[in-house]
Amino acid sequence: MKQEMNDQEVLLVKEKNESKVKAVVGFDNNGKLKTVPPEQANSDSFLKIDKNGYVLENFFTNFHRQYKNPTDFLFFKAPANLVEKTASDLEKKLNGPENESKRATLEKLENKPGQDFQNKEKPGKTANLIDENKVDWSQLEKLGVSKDFLKNTKNLEPMLNFQKSPDLIPITLKTDNITIHTDARLAFRPDEDGNFKVAVHAVRSKPELDRPYFGVTLTEEDKKNLLQTGNAGRILHPQYKEGETTPVFLSIDKLTNELVAARADKINIPEEIKGAKLNENQRKELAEGRAVFVEGMTARNGNEFSAWLQVNADKRGVGFRFEPRQEQNQNITDQRPVRIPDSLLEKELTEEQKQKLEKRETIYVTGMKDKEGQEFNAYVKINDEKGKLDFYKWNPDKAQSRGAEVTPDNNSKTQVAVNSEGKTDEATKHLKEPLVREQANPTEQQEQKRNHSKAHSM
Repeated sequence: MKQEMNDQEVLLVKEKNESKVKAVVGFDNNGKLKTVPPEQANSDSFLKIDKNGYVLENFFTNFHRQYKNPTDFLFFKAPANLVEKTASDLEKKLNGPENESKRATLEKLENKPGQDFQNKEKPGKTANLIDENKVDWSQLEKLGVSKDFLKNTKNLEPMLNFQKSPDLIPITLKTDNITIHTDARLAFRPDEDGNFKVAVHAVRSKPELDRPYFGVTLTEEDKKNLLQTGNAGRILHPQYKEGETTPVFLSIDKLTNELVAARADKINIPEEIKGAKLNENQRKELAEGRAVFVEGMTARNGNEFSAWLQVNADKRGVGFRFEPRQEQNQNITDQRPVRIPDSLLEKELTEEQKQKLEKRETIYVTGMKDKEGQEFNAYVKINDEKGKLDFYKWNPDKAQSRGAEVTPDNNSKTQVAVNSEGKTDEATKHLKEPLVREQANPTEQQEQKRNHSKAHSM
């Protein structure tokens, strides 16, 4: 037994913002680093590194997948029978003054997760957190989804690392004589025996914001934040266990409209993002769930950019939002709520169109009627700042610059200008009759009436 202990080492870790050295256990169900105090009582749970095995290589491969800022962690190897003493010595060295003895100790014990651990696999070994052999693939097939389909669509690898499928997957549910076809995000979750079952995150028509979330009633500001930014904007304290609250970030899965929570103590707030250093106040704001505007970040192509940063529970980390700064600085509670109408200018809206408006998406509406009762078409989108619906000539989500307000598409541009706005051009001057849909010039009959009217007025 003693010989076996001598052949093994334990991985220790120190996070940049913590003074204590901890022993690594592995990864939790969310793919985050799991640690325990480096005490003998916890020795059974330590991650043991066999000097002749590939445990360390697989660990660092997975570690690089999960963490965007691996330099926030310092890793050290310690003999399995000297964990407590090594951890204690390391803490003294790391927190003490810089000297030659400190540098020598760290150089000897530190294990740097270099690039050679990434994208490198041994034959017969897997670098994923979930062993494929423990997945119930038959359950997946009952939903009409194959392993090959997930692999070919690049959804399999994230799922084998405790993430939800990046894409919506078409599934088929059969019960008795009923067959339901729907879209869902899929994930693998462990059962009591350590095997993995399929978890289905089905698409909802809209987020369930009026129902209490594990004992937490969302405020009106929470709801507005979730609808506008996708995040609640604060730390909530739901009760997953009776009498015990858990601080979490709450967000909306934009693909499924599902409310998703992430434990606040499991989210790492980095000191630097995309080359831009965060000050103490910015990190504090992020840790409390609020959004901060950060300038001077550098994209992969080398271009500098700015964006709003905020913890997104669905992403299990800090997310980006590219919106003008002045819009975010306005107090959300001062914005006027916009009622989603059942019809718009005498045109009934479909349920799908109303749902898109609720999600602040742009819709294209045909057959609306202007003031003269003539039909026209336009893109429609909610303007939360002004508390109303805006109409556009071009799709505002795709156009390089937004069209003017209440500007319908080309087919109806002249018609609405004449009928609803009282405007004329040379072709429609002195025209007293309304234009009809897609009409830009007078008809022959209208031209005769206009000329007759002009003659009598002279």
